[in-house]
Amino acid sequence: MNGFLRPMLRPFLTPQPTSSANTTEVSARAALWAVILIGIVFRLAWAAAWEASNDEAYHYLYTTHADLSYFDHPPMTAWVAQLGLLLCGGWVHPISLRLGFILMFAATTWLLARWTARWFNPWAGVYAAILLNLSGYYASVGGFALPDVPCAFFSLLTMYALGEALVAQPGRFWPWVWVGLGFGGAMLSKYYAVFLPASAVLYILLTPGSRRLLRTPGPYVAVGLGFALFSPVLIWNAANGWASFRFQGARAVGLTFKPIGLIAFVFGPFVYLFPWVWYPLTRALAVRVRHLGSVVGIERVMVCLALVPLAFFGVVSCNRWLLLHWPIIGFLPLFPLAGAAWAASATAEPTRARRRIALMIGVILAITAVGLAHARFGAFHFPNKDPLEDISGWESVATELDARNLVGQPKTFMFTTKWYESGQLAFAIRERSPVLCLNDGDARGFAFWSKPADWIGWNGYLVTTEKQPWEVDVIGPYFERVRKVAEFPMTRGGVTYRPVMVWKFVNQRYPFPFNYPIDGKK
Repeated sequence: MNGFLRPMLRPFLTPQPTSSANTTEVSARAALWAVILIGIVFRLAWAAAWEASNDEAYHYLYTTHADLSYFDHPPMTAWVAQLGLLLCGGWVHPISLRLGFILMFAATTWLLARWTARWFNPWAGVYAAILLNLSGYYASVGGFALPDVPCAFFSLLTMYALGEALVAQPGRFWPWVWVGLGFGGAMLSKYYAVFLPASAVLYILLTPGSRRLLRTPGPYVAVGLGFALFSPVLIWNAANGWASFRFQGARAVGLTFKPIGLIAFVFGPFVYLFPWVWYPLTRALAVRVRHLGSVVGIERVMVCLALVPLAFFGVVSCNRWLLLHWPIIGFLPLFPLAGAAWAASATAEPTRARRRIALMIGVILAITAVGLAHARFGAFHFPNKDPLEDISGWESVATELDARNLVGQPKTFMFTTKWYESGQLAFAIRERSPVLCLNDGDARGFAFWSKPADWIGWNGYLVTTEKQPWEVDVIGPYFERVRKVAEFPMTRGGVTYRPVMVWKFVNQRYPFPFNYPIDGKK
């Protein structure tokens, strides 16, 4: 390895084990690769079995509308999705859409184990990897085309490098370069990666001996490099009225105390991570916060990395409802601590440890089987909202549209009035017809992927699951005339799921307006 690369890669080059540790090191490495390979196989089977979810179908459109950034998210989601499609030779299917994310989550598992072993021991790394893969949220999200996967990978890369820059090699320059690279990648994945440098600042402020680092170039190089990598998002937002920042910022703003949001903040991670994973993570944090003055080194870094996002979402939850998975990023840096505790427990009580893992695997498989049975075949009846509504039935819609020769007609687009249904429709028909979302208040990225005037003179097919034709009354005036052309059931496993109606809108006369600022203008 040449003299230039070795200093840069030093944070990831842990010392070779001594001869007395060889057996433990080799067996832990084999166990880790077993965890990774089993996880890949499980998620590939998962990816092949489930239809695309609302978010995934919508994210597929990122790959067909290449841009510097997008209304909802930075561009990393598009890049990882495109990687999977390229590896599959351009074949468009849920499994190819998800492939890049499955591989990246495997890399995330490896990186977490490596980071944990760096500071504790190899078996702590293995148990941290097991906990990550058997936590409810990450067990599932690792097989979906969602921005949480690259965000987790690049966040862990940043956390690994911060441990080197703040504890192992303070004052060294190259660890800060890795901090900047990881931070930039995380910011290109999800905006709340901004908590990473904020956590580093908290650590420096709480650790007097580390404050001298603020007089070195490393932290500023890291932040500068991170924001340089993030610049495509800034350029896109500057050209589009800062639409993405305004949208995401509004989701964190509220002025009235709402206890339901606080309940979501507390119980969301409990449910999403599963209690047997949530508890060791929460306990690891609580014990160290209670004795924070005596917590030093990497454990203090991990605590700070957890406290900043958890404190932020805790405050936000007091004023508005949170999506239940948002706070989970605050638990990610706690997995090494929980892994170390589980490794110690497994050494003392190996039989009990094996039983706990077997139970967790059994629960994951049972939930997967039940969820898949319902998503594919409608195995259960729900009196109100179906919890898997967003991942069922759109394949049958594409089949019905094809049977009626409605797809691919010249100068004809298809549309819905809901961004997520437009995403599902576009993915189901593989964009063989242009698909729009005609909603003047919330069209998400569809408001930026074409100009309203582009469709003057075109016909449109409204594909709707609404029982009442209010959409016809709202959108009809923009067209010359409207008529109903089809009605059929959306099905899953051959079982009727929801009714679908198709209306033909003939000759669009006026551009349909959007309320988002486009090209910096209303």
